[in-house]
Amino acid sequence: MQLIRDLREIEHPLIRPVLTIGNFDGVHEGHRVLFQRVRERAQELKGQSVVMTFEPHPIKVMKPGNGPPLITLTEQKLELIGKAAIDVILCLPFTLEFAAISARDFVEGILVQRIGIREIVVGYDYSFGAGREGNITLLRHMGAELGFDVQVLGPITIDDVPVSSTAIRNLVQEGDLPAARRLLGRNYRMYGTVVQGMGRGASLLGFPTANLNPIDELVPKEGVYAVLVEVDDRTYQGLTNIGKNPTFKNYALSIETHLLDFSGDLVGKSIRIEFLERLRDEQAFKSVQELADQIGRDIEQARAVFGTDERRDRVGSGL
Repeated sequence: MQLIRDLREIEHPLIRPVLTIGNFDGVHEGHRVLFQRVRERAQELKGQSVVMTFEPHPIKVMKPGNGPPLITLTEQKLELIGKAAIDVILCLPFTLEFAAISARDFVEGILVQRIGIREIVVGYDYSFGAGREGNITLLRHMGAELGFDVQVLGPITIDDVPVSSTAIRNLVQEGDLPAARRLLGRNYRMYGTVVQGMGRGASLLGFPTANLNPIDELVPKEGVYAVLVEVDDRTYQGLTNIGKNPTFKNYALSIETHLLDFSGDLVGKSIRIEFLERLRDEQAFKSVQELADQIGRDIEQARAVFGTDERRDRVGSGL
């Protein structure tokens, strides 16, 4: 897979490229259908499969501070697109100047003259160019004029639910992780670094926790979750609490994870948390002992979830 971050790196048009364009936040099952079609057509044309995406997400530039939290940040997104066996990823810087390019100039100057597209595959609601003036009708017109084909894919549904980044984002924020997994095609994940916490997990409760400083923007609904945790290329079962620890009258949101059958110091380490299922709301308890007893019950409930998870045989081993 070739990663290109600047159009100036393309000195000559690509080899009979078949391309799709999008933000691809989440790289969900709908996106993978697009990628599959791009690969198939590239193979038929003996050309290259190409995905064009942007950094940062255009909404961060056009509506700074007002956009929804992203499901995947750029490096996670590129990793997932790369796993889809795409030949070339164009991850282009999105600026106000780029946003001001007219739809016609974008197609003629970038897609045709610079990249040399033979075919473009887009979703049914695709729009582009300054003011989102470009649409599928314009693409088809310019394709006939400039010599490239246009394929349009209809909406993708799973269990009669349209697959979209918005739908997935809403499900994660509602705490419905199994439903989000069906649309994503994988467990929702958060990445970050373990930082020093208050130390109450080990000293007061008997359940040491890793306190996550996340790099991700999208945080599941407050509550207790059964999770898988990857650290140092090994995966462990765990229990994550997202909330404000009302028993201790905290006010700041924290993400704390207890790893089952693990001992060691995780402070400073990078970890990945995969959310399997929400077990309960966060709640205030009358005493530390009541909270500790509930955590014990949460662990037993989580083990039942792990027993049915399709990845259970990989726990404790390298991924």
